[in-house]
Amino acid sequence: MALDDLKVSATEARLGAMVLPDVGCTKEAREAALGRVRSMGLPHRRDEYWKYTRPDTLVQPEAPKASVLEADEPLMFHDVDRLKIWFVDGVFSAELSDDLSLEGVQIDRLEDVCCKDDHWAEDLYGTLEATGHDPVQRPLAALNTAYAGDGVTIRVTGKPSKPISLIYTHEADDSDVFLHHVVRVESGAEATILENGPAAARFNKCMEIDIADGGKLHHVRAQGRDHERRAMTHMFARLGTESVFKSFTLTVNGVMTRNECVMTLTGDDAIAHVAGACVGDGDFHHDDTVFITHDAVNCESRQVFKKVLRNGATGVFQGKILVQPGAQKTDGYQISQSLLLDDDSQFLAKPELEIYADDVACSHGSTSGAIDEEGLFYLRARGVPKDIATDLLTLAFLAEAVEEIEDEELAAEIIDRLEGWLTRRRQA
Repeated sequence: MALDDLKVSATEARLGAMVLPDVGCTKEAREAALGRVRSMGLPHRRDEYWKYTRPDTLVQPEAPKASVLEADEPLMFHDVDRLKIWFVDGVFSAELSDDLSLEGVQIDRLEDVCCKDDHWAEDLYGTLEATGHDPVQRPLAALNTAYAGDGVTIRVTGKPSKPISLIYTHEADDSDVFLHHVVRVESGAEATILENGPAAARFNKCMEIDIADGGKLHHVRAQGRDHERRAMTHMFARLGTESVFKSFTLTVNGVMTRNECVMTLTGDDAIAHVAGACVGDGDFHHDDTVFITHDAVNCESRQVFKKVLRNGATGVFQGKILVQPGAQKTDGYQISQSLLLDDDSQFLAKPELEIYADDVACSHGSTSGAIDEEGLFYLRARGVPKDIATDLLTLAFLAEAVEEIEDEELAAEIIDRLEGWLTRRRQA
């Protein structure tokens, strides 16, 4: 179907302000992605999967400015022993980063892929993004594949002794960043990837993850605290037989954030968990859009999302479980819940199940409500001030999502940051 004139003009205006990177071996994949962008057109609010989130500031030619927050606390995961890979305004910083050598893993900058003969990432770059448009088009992901200026490739061959940490900071208030990471976890290998930082005034990130049979990947991400930033992230994952992928995202502040996650379980007995906790205040818009496809036998997926909103903040959840024919004994679970701390905030949810197998256990639920008055009364009756009691109940509400993090040290740091956010808001 031909695109309407509005989409064509908006798309060409955006593309006209950009330059396709000259990066050798990924050139073919980038040109194919650019073709997908032009055929789909950039998103508009009339599009079904964008009706709850206005994409205007993500597609306009120039990035809206975002002032840089002077942080009054260390960056996330500061005390965790990790291999640090640092990007400043979307550019890899060798000065701030650690040496990229670590047992059990091969790490390269995206631009170095073509400098090595038969690099494993050449055939994977853009592949999962390209297949992730069926049945829902994701043009901003294709835009990333075409124009990403930097990123890393991570091939896990063993069990690295410490997490791999991707750190994003920004110094320019008009930075407009595209990063693209490619991750391959080999059979029997296992690793943890951490991500944190605001990255840019406007940030578009794509991560393609291919997990071989028996591989395991743990992913913990923190987005915050710069409030004026805008972010669009994509995660495409393909899971083999008996593989495991568990991802958790904490979002604090940000005027607009949309996190898309597309997972396909292609091997029997695979496990995929994706969870998120967000806390927002004022002109805050947060959108989690998840699509999980079961295409093998006896696989398990979980979607657990909790949002705490106040002072007119908006939360969005769009989650789908698709069970393909033959994907018997599927166990699919989806829950999205919001805690509205005032009457001005809103939570918009669209949970979906589409099932073409008859031996499955799938469920979804979505709720939205105020603070538990009975719990609040119980705490206040025992001398706990109302604002502190509210914070305690808020943390209890978010607990199910945080519990999806297997590493207790990382889970504890997430809780500490949530407590810090609540304390600052209480004292403001």
